[in-house]
Amino acid sequence: MIKIENLTKKFVTTEVETIALNNVNLEVADKEFVAIMGPSGCGKSTLLNIMGLLDNPTSGNYYLNQEEVGHLKEKDRTKVRKGNIGFVFQSFNLIDELNVFENVELPLTYLGIPANERKKRVTEILKRMNISHRAKHYPQQLSGGQQQRVAIARAVIINPKLILADEPTGNLDSKNGQEVMELLTELNKEGTTIVMVTHSQHDAGFAGRIINLFDGQIVSTTEGL
Repeated sequence: MIKIENLTKKFVTTEVETIALNNVNLEVADKEFVAIMGPSGCGKSTLLNIMGLLDNPTSGNYYLNQEEVGHLKEKDRTKVRKGNIGFVFQSFNLIDELNVFENVELPLTYLGIPANERKKRVTEILKRMNISHRAKHYPQQLSGGQQQRVAIARAVIINPKLILADEPTGNLDSKNGQEVMELLTELNKEGTTIVMVTHSQHDAGFAGRIINLFDGQIVSTTEGL
């Protein structure tokens, strides 16, 4: 599904050049669950942003489903991203002005899915995420664990082939964090490819493979579950 070749990302200001990723090579197979670990500032989130087509590499290639997408313009990146990639963030990134149902429905609205189909799909995913009873509540009325369930529902509502998760349990207590990791594991077993950035060795253990980054380079790979 993912193939990254000699990928480098530099951030340049008038005074300094920072190499966030340095000649990274990585492949992620279809239906794989990969965790990316490393100290703060090692390039984990930068790599995830490029995988999610939120940013371009400075050099090197990024193939998604055998198509080179690393150097697409923003408009074209957005098209690929909308139909193929779901995102789960530490900060939940829910829209405060929309209730739970509307937050989850939003990606389908962007894709032009008819209203009756949107209602059916959102109802089904909220039931699966055990959040149906909060459908009319707003994010500020939810616990952290409930907000992350809504965020996961929003990520999977488009049936993406790839989910990118950036510290998905970072703002949760251990019980809610465990439940979120179990949800991600279920999705992976059903065929969704997952790439997750985490500081947690416990969370990384749910993955089938753990990639360790240091100073923008892959320094080791270990087996997870």
